[in-house]
Formats: sequence, C-alpha cells, structure tokens
Amino acid sequence: MSEHGIHTIDTAFQRDHFDAAYLIVENGRGAFVDCGTNYSVPNLLARLALVGLAPADVDWLLVTHVHLDHAGGAGALMAELPNARLVVHPRGARHMIDPSKLIAGATAVYGEAEMRRSYGEIQPVPESRVVVAEDGHVVDLQGRELVCIDTPGHARHHYCVWDARSRGWFTGDTFGLSYRELDSANGPFVLPTSSPVQFEPAELKASIARLLARDPQWMYLTHYGRVGDVERLSHDLYAQIDAMVAIARDCDGGPDRHRCLAEALRALYLERARVHGCPLDDAGVEKVLGMDIELNAQGLASWLDRDKRQDRL
Repeated sequence: MSEHGIHTIDTAFQRDHFDAAYLIVENGRGAFVDCGTNYSVPNLLARLALVGLAPADVDWLLVTHVHLDHAGGAGALMAELPNARLVVHPRGARHMIDPSKLIAGATAVYGEAEMRRSYGEIQPVPESRVVVAEDGHVVDLQGRELVCIDTPGHARHHYCVWDARSRGWFTGDTFGLSYRELDSANGPFVLPTSSPVQFEPAELKASIARLLARDPQWMYLTHYGRVGDVERLSHDLYAQIDAMVAIARDCDGGPDRHRCLAEALRALYLERARVHGCPLDDAGVEKVLGMDIELNAQGLASWLDRDKRQDRL
C-alpha cells in the first residue's frame, strides 16, 4: 500500500512520468483524482485491480480542471465505474456533460491530427452523475474528507483538493510542473504553466497562497508526482510568474511576438535549470520542456490580448 493510501498512476500520456492520475483508497473504497485521456483508462483500471479493488468500488472521480490531459478520459472512465460520480468545477461541468466546445477549443490549439493521436474521441458524462464542486465543497470517501477549493490562475475552471490525512494538496496545474528528469541534489525543479487560454498571474499567485495557508507537507502534481520542499518551490513559482509577466510585457508589440516569448522563456528556464543543478545539459532540458515552452508562450500571448481588451472596456 502506498503512503496514506495514495497511489500515483502514470497515465502514459506523451511520455513516461509526464502525466499522473491518483487513486486514493480508504476502507475498501476508491477515488480517482484526474484521469488522463481515453488512452489512460486501461492503466487506471489495472491499478485498481492491483490494489484489490473492482470498478464498482470506486465512488468518485475528481477532475481538477477540464483540460484534456487531466479530464479527457473522464467519460470513458466513468463508463467503466458504475457507482462513481464525477466532481467538477462549476465552470467545467457543462464541458463534461457536452464536450463539443472543449473539443473545438483544444483542436484550435493542437490541431485535428494531434487530437486524434493524443486524446481520441472525447465522451460525455451523463448529467445525473455530475457533482458541481463550489469553493469549499467536501467529498466524503468513507469518512475521509477531500476538500475542493477554487484555484483560478491557470484556468478559471480549476480547483485543488486538500487531503488532511496526508497533509497534501492534489494541485492539478496550480502548483506548476515538476518533472522528475530535472530533479537535482537541491530537490525538485518547478515552473508555472500558462498554457492557453486563461492564464491570470495575480490570481495564480493568490491561489498558491491559499494552498500554503494550510501548511501542506506534500503537493501531488499531475505533472509529475508528489513533491515536498513546498516553501522553496512556492517562492520559485512566485519569482517565475513575475518573470513571465515581465517577458510578456517586453515582447509585446514586437515584430514576432511569439518567437520573442518562446526564446525568452527558454532562456529563463535554462538559466534556472543551471542554477538548480539539473543533471541534464541545455539540450536535454530543452527536450523535456519544449512543449511547455511553446504552450506557455501561447498562454502569455492570450493573456496579453485579453488584458488589452479589458483595458479598452
């Protein structure tokens, strides 16, 4: 049994140790937190069997937000879990019930071919099985309370889940990305994620502060796994959010804004990786972070454009 009944499951999305789902087991009942894509469902069901649970023993699927690497497989997984209910943010519920707009938005970012390759056909979840988690909503897993709090900044349809038993947060993307390949003698390396289209830096910093207010010991990240050293990592995230905002402002209005954003982000992360003592050389770090650099550049551009529209109102 994993510590505190929490099992980390590699969803096998994109590469090994990139995308995690979690299974929490309490008194013979289970809850999943995030689920990866349609192609992740066999891995989740296999882990259930490995810990001695049947699909009918799962009571809950909590999706921190509706981005497809976290919730794309929710419909397919729920079809395998006869007694489970889906817990989702109020802003995300309609996209789980009718995923057409979610699919259209993701296709605009990734393209049709990548959508088919990485995510497959997104299935709806019956409305009768959907539970909307307002700020402070408590999920009861055999007396073990899992508390959902609203955490915008990465996405407006994002919540994080507090588990007092482990003194840990299931953070989705709110507490950033920490890939194990970049760990060093100084501990985990972390960076914020501003992927399109709802990055809000001030709100993200406020959400991180809400997580810290409970004095957590652990953060259970979707990308990837459990990390400690929470105070240091939070300072790293705050500093990088500020640096990303400065990069966005500096690149705005230039002849090739996207290229400027991507190059400046690459330089930021490479410098921080060197200071952290990451074991990979620059080419290795770029290989690990290449997709995130691209998505963060797109997300910063979306934030700049939205900020300008709001200024004109």
